[in-house]
Amino acid sequence: MQKLGKLAGISTRTLRYYDEIGMLKPARINSSGYRIYGQKEIDRLQHILFYRELGLSLEDIKKIMDSPSFNSLSALCEHREKLIAKKNQIEKLILNVEKTIAAKEGRITMSNREKFEGFKQKLIEENESKYGKEVREKYGDEAVERSNKAFMNMTEEQYNEFTKLGEDIISTLKEAIKTNDPAGELAQKAADLHRRWLTFAWGNYNREAHAGVTDLYVNDERFTKYYDQHQPGLAAFLREAVYIYTGIKKA
Repeated sequence: MQKLGKLAGISTRTLRYYDEIGMLKPARINSSGYRIYGQKEIDRLQHILFYRELGLSLEDIKKIMDSPSFNSLSALCEHREKLIAKKNQIEKLILNVEKTIAAKEGRITMSNREKFEGFKQKLIEENESKYGKEVREKYGDEAVERSNKAFMNMTEEQYNEFTKLGEDIISTLKEAIKTNDPAGELAQKAADLHRRWLTFAWGNYNREAHAGVTDLYVNDERFTKYYDQHQPGLAAFLREAVYIYTGIKKA
């Protein structure tokens, strides 16, 4: 185990923990109680570390790798694509920093919009990686590209307001859920804040799409996790409030 830890650059404590949670079992345990790992386990650890580098939780990694449909070669190809995207994003941020330094030194001029382009692009790419497939299937490529364009064209003031709206939605929802009334004043305020937030994100607004996206929040555990990490039941409560706000009957 110590040899594998040194090879992978992780502690033996981490390897023991991976064993305890069923993430990475040793091939066998010898008579002295030492964990012995073979090539299969080494390859599995490589995948785990790739997924960790991409920001996935251990719970999500285990679910992916334990799936009957998991394919090692396909996973490696996917790792490569995501790491290349991450490399490109880092290079954009480095370029952004270099341009900012040049602007501070008076060698070039740089607009406020340019200062935030790298960060906005990073958010778009992260969302595409996490949710792109599902969102594109639900709303179509054209709608997603229009949304991305609107987001990239935000001014600094609009971007700050967009970020503040996201925070206000959560804080208002946490207070509203205590009332257990999705039709109440606080819940409807949260729904209106969510409408304003979506209008920034999408570049336009549609009642049916507003209600529909909250179905995604409830039906897709990744979206649910984003809201429910603040308080259990928040995603479902938001959906109830939004359906009342939009006046659309649930299917």
